[in-house]
Amino acid sequence: MSSARVPDATDPMAVAVVVARDGRLPVGAVEAVAEAGGRVVVVGSGAEDAALALTGVTHARWADTGFRPAALAAALAVVVARDTLVVLPASPDGRDLAPRLAAATGRPLLARAIAARVVHGDPPGVCAQVSRVDDRMLVPVDVRGPAVVTLAVGGRPAGHTGASADALGSPDASYEALDLGGPLDDPAEPELVALLEPDLQTMDLADASRVVAGGAGLVAGLDDHRATGVFDLLVGVAAALGGSAGATRVATDAGWTGYERQIGTTGVTVDPDLYVALGVSGAAQHTGGLGAPRHVVSVNTDPSCPMTAMADLGLVTDAHALLVELARRLGVDDTGGPEVARA
Repeated sequence: MSSARVPDATDPMAVAVVVARDGRLPVGAVEAVAEAGGRVVVVGSGAEDAALALTGVTHARWADTGFRPAALAAALAVVVARDTLVVLPASPDGRDLAPRLAAATGRPLLARAIAARVVHGDPPGVCAQVSRVDDRMLVPVDVRGPAVVTLAVGGRPAGHTGASADALGSPDASYEALDLGGPLDDPAEPELVALLEPDLQTMDLADASRVVAGGAGLVAGLDDHRATGVFDLLVGVAAALGGSAGATRVATDAGWTGYERQIGTTGVTVDPDLYVALGVSGAAQHTGGLGAPRHVVSVNTDPSCPMTAMADLGLVTDAHALLVELARRLGVDDTGGPEVARA
């Protein structure tokens, strides 16, 4: 009978580095952990709670560090020195930290990879597929030696990454606090004066904890001018609900709203706590960008559409009429004018 060899500390390995904000994990955290085989270092604020909220973990280390990227990169360089592959989600914090960590460790940075793995050899290296030309081209990259990789969101299926009060972590995982040697500070780093909350109307959809999205059913029967007004109204209503507005590809292709709001396999991948779909049928291209929202509400006149079938709550009603009523009750200005309200 044979038994698997237990790897020692010199074996080439992979590790994910994830930055948490007040215990909340960025979109793509679970995917990065999966790409690293379950090993992860969680830093930032509320790091312990965030580590316990991750799924697919085999070994997690955590440290509450705040986010001073230059000092954090210098401290993490020692922690990941033995790991051949270091994976960070391509979240805003991940994209900020990754090049600094690559410089601190003297490694190449492979940005926006769809997949990456350790190649065993002498020396061990990294093989990755990186996305280029607006995700229309995959370029294979082979590195002889260690590398830092930012992993594009959507490359792997991901479980829910939101922390909850009863989160106990993965049952077979090991967790340990990580000592990074005291307060992290770098005199050459800009002084942090204040951390401003993002504007819900313009923030990156991937970071939104609540998303209210509109599809073709939201503006059925309207011309392009009035449809644009409805999607402008959607932005205001979403912000009043503490969320950001999203849209399907049909809506962005028609010019009713900007492409930065497109959710789907060819748009933004989101993973909110609450996802409200107004007039969204639920085509596979769109739902492929949803991640795993904790709660889904579908508003559609078709009770059999895929989005209603996957929703926790399905409202069979006119999505546009509901949006106008929400705007009235929330005191949101009807930027689309009287024609929107009457349509």
